[in-house]
Amino acid sequence: MSTSLSVITESPCSLDADAVVVGYHSGPEGPELASGAHAVDAAFPGGLATTLSLLGASGKPEEVHTFPSQGAVKAPVVIAVGLGDAPSDGAAIDLDLLSRAAGAALRERKKRVRVGVALPADTAEQAGAVATGALLGGYSFTRYRTGEEDAPAPLELSVISSAEGAAEAAARAEVLAASTNLARDLVNTAPADLVPEDLAGAAEEVARETGLKIETLDEHALADGGYGGLVGVGQGSSNPPRLVRLSYSHPEADTTLAFVGKGITFDTGGLSLKPASAMDWMKSDMGGAAAVLAAMRSIALLKPTVNVVGYLAIAENMVGGNAQRPSDVISIYGGTTVEVLNTDAEGRLVMADALVRAHEDEPDLIVDVATLTGAQLVALGTRLFGVMANDDAVREDVVAAATAAGEAAWPMPLPDHLRKGLDSSVADIANVASERWGGMLTAGIFLKEFIADGQRWAHIDIAGPSFNQGAPFGYTPKGGTGSATRTLVRIAETFATDKN
Repeated sequence: MSTSLSVITESPCSLDADAVVVGYHSGPEGPELASGAHAVDAAFPGGLATTLSLLGASGKPEEVHTFPSQGAVKAPVVIAVGLGDAPSDGAAIDLDLLSRAAGAALRERKKRVRVGVALPADTAEQAGAVATGALLGGYSFTRYRTGEEDAPAPLELSVISSAEGAAEAAARAEVLAASTNLARDLVNTAPADLVPEDLAGAAEEVARETGLKIETLDEHALADGGYGGLVGVGQGSSNPPRLVRLSYSHPEADTTLAFVGKGITFDTGGLSLKPASAMDWMKSDMGGAAAVLAAMRSIALLKPTVNVVGYLAIAENMVGGNAQRPSDVISIYGGTTVEVLNTDAEGRLVMADALVRAHEDEPDLIVDVATLTGAQLVALGTRLFGVMANDDAVREDVVAAATAAGEAAWPMPLPDHLRKGLDSSVADIANVASERWGGMLTAGIFLKEFIADGQRWAHIDIAGPSFNQGAPFGYTPKGGTGSATRTLVRIAETFATDKN
């Protein structure tokens, strides 16, 4: 779907568009118009607030009412979205609330191509938030739709703002949204159309378009190099594994980050077979790699003063005559041996290979992103991802970056006493613990074993937030979400700002 974005100062009343979006708050006596909506309010006979009251509008966040303008403004349709209570004492409206409201409004655009957004955009930050939410909310995935009515409608989006720096903030939002939507597309693609070679090919396309350097190891190079996690997980599939390394360098940077993403293009669980009800959305098990690829695209275009390498650990976990068996022992890149007690705990095996390899770049920080455990959903639900680290300050920094990027994150511990559960009688470590409790934390502790002393590292488990199986909300669609993409970009920008 093609999308264009512009920042304009034109009045929403005279805008030549198919629809105009305005915001309103909850007030003690009914809806109260938000900044940006007052011109439309004045144009409506009796006032826009009166119309909203007649429609039963309450102003709760993301509440949407769509109605004809009846000639009051040039656009034939008005889309009004709730923004919650008005900020008090001159406080600024919450940026994430603004993004989610813009996204909710754009999800209601239907086939309307030209949309003007007159939500609060009195600062560059607000304009950027509005643009981000609108672009993410306007996303649709129609690759497999055959009807003409399902063809992707282009989007011509105009954000109304006269704030200094609004155009630059919107341009940044356009890069972030396009990259996040790329991650969504990859997650939503049917697994038959996104085997490991295809995902590596998508990375090569991004590298060509953005100037990123890329190195791809195929199954032969992986076997020769001793990448036992990727080889072992991928050996049951007719589609062999890949390890992709992307790199971005800035000539003035003296800090290096490494991002590592889990890229299981489909996960049957292997011989430790998943039940059917847990398998139909396992095309999303490459959401971590999709996020890393999308973040690397954004970083290459935004050009922060920091060096970044991104690793995509890609395999397909299938059942076959050559599939990895429970009780097999494999050797991870670098030599650590792992007893594979459960072939459905495969993500940590491919991630271990890539984490060890990432050390060779001598990064100041390694951050890995993975749809790693069902236990993440049990602990935190479907909208928050868990953040673990080998350093409390690193963990808090990553959570802060996620919050600033508008993604919900929660700090989680890595208790030392859980390490004993990963002891193996035949190898250096087992891939699952002997007890089921604390599965998200135990998986993090497993990954920590492949982090060298003194190397700062954080682990993000996005098993729940990466794929929305429920109804759309805010700017989040059903299906792939692109979770953690914006967090990784914010981490890179923070290092560029604070460390150089």
